[in-house]
Amino acid sequence: MISIAIDGPAGAGKSTVAKAVSKKLSYIYVDTGALYRVIGLYVVRNEFTDEESIKKKLNEIKLSLRFINGEQKVFLFDEDVSDKIRTPEISMSASKVSAFLSVRKFLLNLQRDLAKKNNIIMDGRDIGTVILPDAQVKIFLTASLEERSKRRYRELIEKNCNVTYEEVLNDIIKRDYNDSNRPVAPLKPATDAVILDTSNYNFKESVDLVLNLIKDKLGKLDNDERK
Repeated sequence: MISIAIDGPAGAGKSTVAKAVSKKLSYIYVDTGALYRVIGLYVVRNEFTDEESIKKKLNEIKLSLRFINGEQKVFLFDEDVSDKIRTPEISMSASKVSAFLSVRKFLLNLQRDLAKKNNIIMDGRDIGTVILPDAQVKIFLTASLEERSKRRYRELIEKNCNVTYEEVLNDIIKRDYNDSNRPVAPLKPATDAVILDTSNYNFKESVDLVLNLIKDKLGKLDNDERK
């Protein structure tokens, strides 16, 4: 099976790019950030404030990924929460719970099992460094703070979220700090990852960049195996 890891900071376009590339390659796409967002949603709904409270309830959570018409949907128990987890409030909650070792352990096997059974493109914060350290292709997708904030703001406005650009900018600054400074699996490029800055590229150009990089990497691996 082929595993492709795409990491990067909030608002870099990982999910949209990875989703588009997965369709072109006919691979399964897994947005691991959505898994943490579901835990974040559960925490907000139950008003938990500390790791110990969350840890006691983790085994009761029924979280699943379902692929409906080729698109990933995220379910909490039997509720499709794919849209409900995309608010700034849940983003911050997800960033907080992702720093908890108990939460990361809870989700680790689910993510790795998906990679064992499918050709997969998985995006997140620590895919290439922790979740899939043996992935054949590792990409660290990034962009400037301003560009990432603009992209996320446009995305939220299209979903009719009542937010300002300044709120989105501050949210991403906080998430960058939390993700990069957490003691467990902090956001950083894998040592063998290719760093792609898409600040000056539109969506189609970014997809083409990633797609060509993957094909080039896999082509070289294939040639090496034939030698």
